[in-house]
Amino acid sequence: MTDTAGAMPAASLLQLIWLASPALPIGGFSYSEGIEAGVEWGGIDSEARASDWIVDQLQLGLARGDLPVVAQSIPAWRRVDAARIAALNAWVLQTRESTEFLLQTEQMGRSFVEWLKLHHDDVAAQFEGLSITITYPVAFAFAASRTEASVRDGCLAFAFGWAENMIGAAVKSVPLGQSAGQRMLGRLSAEIPAAVDHAIALDDDERQAFSPMLAIHSARHETQYSRLFRS
Repeated sequence: MTDTAGAMPAASLLQLIWLASPALPIGGFSYSEGIEAGVEWGGIDSEARASDWIVDQLQLGLARGDLPVVAQSIPAWRRVDAARIAALNAWVLQTRESTEFLLQTEQMGRSFVEWLKLHHDDVAAQFEGLSITITYPVAFAFAASRTEASVRDGCLAFAFGWAENMIGAAVKSVPLGQSAGQRMLGRLSAEIPAAVDHAIALDDDERQAFSPMLAIHSARHETQYSRLFRS
């Protein structure tokens, strides 16, 4: 017998899987978030180093910044708290540490909203009322809020989608084989739940975006001689 007590409705589960897909037409595959610059200047030259780099980025970056924003934005969207959404979105915009990172969250957020318009009739009205540039974490949270998924499940989906994009960038940049990529994804999958729990526990005063070496690599990437990715 299968125990289904407390299980997420199938439609919501499938929606989260969809939202986490790298195939979503929002351009996530075109960014390396510093990985490509790390290959050039940061010593990323093997599966082990690439894996360590991405785990560090999960724990020191995503779990302290964008994931808490997703966790706080989902309930804000559900209660239609425009002031709270605007404040969270402004924090993301103000804490991007390079031009590349700022352009990435703006472009992905804009593309996500355009995609959402195909699936929700009220999207244009919801976002126009904010009168701000929507960032990717806040746009993702809107989509997650329209499902019956918990905040934790929404954050897990966001983190896994990020992980798949990062692994894809590492496989192409180092370069590595597909089996190496799957091993790295397995390691990240084991790390993500704790990172999400940490993110959910943070309040406004504890969120942070402080990864100085990553910011330096991102800034250097803007003039990198040869590159595959936009960041």
